Amino acid sequence: MAKRPLVKLWEHAGLGLIVEYPSGIVYSNQTCGNLCRQSELEGVFIPLRNDVTPDDRLLGPESELFAYFNDPRTGKLGVDGLDAGEVAFMESVLDKYNLSDLISIDRSRLGDSHEAWVYVKLKGEQDTDVPLYAGLGPYPRSGVLTWTNGD
Repeated sequence: MAKRPLVKLWEHAGLGLIVEYPSGIVYSNQTCGNLCRQSELEGVFIPLRNDVTPDDRLLGPESELFAYFNDPRTGKLGVDGLDAGEVAFMESVLDKYNLSDLISIDRSRLGDSHEAWVYVKLKGEQDTDVPLYAGLGPYPRSGVLTWTNGD
């Protein structure tokens, strides 16, 4: 069996969605803070809500997620999975950036989720319902939200 291509997102800036899909391409990111897990998923990668200021400052959900999970007062990097507070924060970020109509946290996978690697469900009844990822149905479909690791 041929080895599948591996795309390392370690240098990617911004929030991304890996849609679990039989693409033949595996996406990997360093996750879980200093533990530097090498999380992987086969699928399709879609950047989400990443804007840049004229002075090259990244705006968008990644900045808030990175700050939260890497603040010792709030985030625990989800080493043992995500807790209710971490899920509530993530849901507030999804709402703020108008992503909650497209994506929901997969509560059945909270134990597998952690900093920079959160399992989600993509919403949509038909492929035409969600133009951001049209043609990837049937829905709901699994995926992962990923962003820059805080190591």
